[in-house]
Amino acid sequence: MLSVGDGFNMPARVDRLRVFTGLSLHLLPGSESVQKVGKVGIDRPDCRVTKVTPRLERIDILHRVATAAASARRTPALFLLAGVLLLAFLIHVGWGGNWLSPLDVLRELVHGITTGDRSNTVVWELRLPRAIACVLVGGMLAAVGSSFQSLFRNPLADPFIVGVSSGAAVGGVCALVLGISAAFGGLGTMALAFVGGIGSLLLVLTLAHRRGIIDVTTLLLSGVVVGSFLSGVISLALYATGENSRVMQWLMGSMTPMFWSRVVILAVAAAIGPPILMLQSRKMNAFAIGESTARHLGINTSQLKATILITGTAMAAVCVGAVGIIGFLGLVAPHIARRILGVDWRVSMPGALLIGPTLLLTADVIAQRLIPGMELPVGVITALLGAPFLLILLRKDAKA
Repeated sequence: MLSVGDGFNMPARVDRLRVFTGLSLHLLPGSESVQKVGKVGIDRPDCRVTKVTPRLERIDILHRVATAAASARRTPALFLLAGVLLLAFLIHVGWGGNWLSPLDVLRELVHGITTGDRSNTVVWELRLPRAIACVLVGGMLAAVGSSFQSLFRNPLADPFIVGVSSGAAVGGVCALVLGISAAFGGLGTMALAFVGGIGSLLLVLTLAHRRGIIDVTTLLLSGVVVGSFLSGVISLALYATGENSRVMQWLMGSMTPMFWSRVVILAVAAAIGPPILMLQSRKMNAFAIGESTARHLGINTSQLKATILITGTAMAAVCVGAVGIIGFLGLVAPHIARRILGVDWRVSMPGALLIGPTLLLTADVIAQRLIPGMELPVGVITALLGAPFLLILLRKDAKA
């Protein structure tokens, strides 16, 4: 069974290649030595493979049997992850000074908004927007992290690897420092953070663009450079203005305060972004093996890179604008998903979409209740828990 990190290197066996691409080989009429690659997630159906031995036919049969067996195992795992997410959501909503059991929370949600009921008001006006925001932010960061790990063929890639977090943070800090965070109906911070994130991506793409080609390695280095520069800009702005802890708490990631207007923006981004990335998952499987391999399979790699970068950056920028910088979540969730569901992005990305919200809901409960009378930034909790957990995963993979 493939372990975490498999698929980031060129496979040595044809059957392993088939795990990622999902190719299906069929004999052409009148030919026994030339076979046609079926159009399954490939842009060029006329792509041909020559000198095919009969062993490939046996591999194809074995692959189909293994795929069916793997799907039968993965479906219950996805349902189990969905159930864990639902339980974490209900516990998050019910946990507080006025404790509500999961059944009580379900009852309040079914009854809807009522007047004169304190428990109902607490659930609908205070706890529910925050819990839904955790689900949306956690899912988007996990999806972006999963797609970026495929794009950069690097298991340590996260949603902020191209400098989007620093760019969005610059925009958000400007909104807070200049006192325009209440603009646009209270969405001023989110608006400027989004602009800053997209601006940082454009700067990174400009630096990485050479002779009409965007190399992934150059893109990665450009993102690190731009991110470091923008982090310096943030530090300089904070030092020059003498801003208080309110800005620092936002920079470290905070789910408070959370309003329905922000939840709506997050919901719109979550309804658009993850489905776009999911549609690219089959191509990500081929790209994770190597860009040249993906091109030989007929995939438009330039279009794929642009789609993943623009969609992922927009989603990450919206998340940063809403809750600040939450690290390690988009890095750890895809790793856990691949350990449970395998390296196929068509399955591991939906798993990450379920694991990410569960992790963020858990971290937010810890951030609220770890120190009585004080709420910690949730980004601090994800870093404190995520870094050791990731090291444990990597050490297990190294021993495997």
